[in-house]
Amino acid sequence: MQKEKVRDRIIRVASDLFYKQGFNSTGINQIIAEADIAIGSLYNHFSSKNELLKAYLIKEELKWFSGFEEHSLKIVSSKDKIFALIDYRKKLQTSSKFAGCHFIKINAEIGDSNPVISDFVMQHKEKQQAMIKELVIQYNAEGGSVNTDEITANIRLLLEGAVVISTIHKNTNAFDQTKKIIQGLLP
Repeated sequence: MQKEKVRDRIIRVASDLFYKQGFNSTGINQIIAEADIAIGSLYNHFSSKNELLKAYLIKEELKWFSGFEEHSLKIVSSKDKIFALIDYRKKLQTSSKFAGCHFIKINAEIGDSNPVISDFVMQHKEKQQAMIKELVIQYNAEGGSVNTDEITANIRLLLEGAVVISTIHKNTNAFDQTKKIIQGLLP
């Protein structure tokens, strides 16, 4: 088994802490202690806690998109891929014990105080929307007939709402309802 690189260990530990207890509640000393590294090791890889936060979000973004790709790999129909996206978001919620979206949580915590981070979060959500739009375009190419922009916006809104509601209520009912609504939108 290959030993985990120090940089990867720092990101892994910081990621867990940022997600579980929040960015502002996580101190550099806690990251250093839990990663079992010297302070110099941290600063050899990251010049600041904000730089570490960006590395965390980049890691989560790559994991999110590759996870969906793997989840939907064998699905051919775009309509079925849209439903797979709902199932994927539901799976992420249950596997995190309803801890919520990494990006929504950081944006809520950081807000406009860090434009680099809030811009990254916005771009991540826009990439998700672009992916949904591509699926809706494919749906129309496969014989569907819906307003691409309207349906894309509705699917995105329903999914993000389902994530927030499931985080609050600690169940997946919102995803099941979202699926029913989207089934009505995609005849």
